[in-house]
Amino acid sequence: MQNSEILSLIKNKFPELLAEETPHGLVIPKTNLLDVARFLKTELGFENCHCVTAVDRKDRIEVVYHFYSFTYHFMLTLKIILSMNDLTVESVASLWRSADWLEREVYDLFGVRFLNHPDLRRIMNPDEWTDYPLRKDFKREDFIPRPVSPGLKG
Repeated sequence: MQNSEILSLIKNKFPELLAEETPHGLVIPKTNLLDVARFLKTELGFENCHCVTAVDRKDRIEVVYHFYSFTYHFMLTLKIILSMNDLTVESVASLWRSADWLEREVYDLFGVRFLNHPDLRRIMNPDEWTDYPLRKDFKREDFIPRPVSPGLKG
């Protein structure tokens, strides 16, 4: 099965979905995440949630999911765009157990809250922290930035 075939199946199943295509997947509204994820797992055979990560774009956070099908030897990317005023999205940990720790990492480093997550708590940083180190607005007095090597900019 090819990328275009999988994307067509998703769009046919969810005609109301206003999805934007990317080279390897779709950008979908966060309200459709669980339905699309359930369809990917149960009907299209995406057995593995390979990665959940995030990207801080200053004005928004993009949550990026990589799902893999061993049957088709195919990786599909779904992206959810979150406003900085509402960093919440449903958890997919009920569908893929691997998402449990991956979502905890995104929560810990970016501050995205995964609703209905079975154990959403910090996984790397101290529990008492209130900030998120991979966000562009991260600043702490006790944080020592990595030195820049001579010849490298920024």
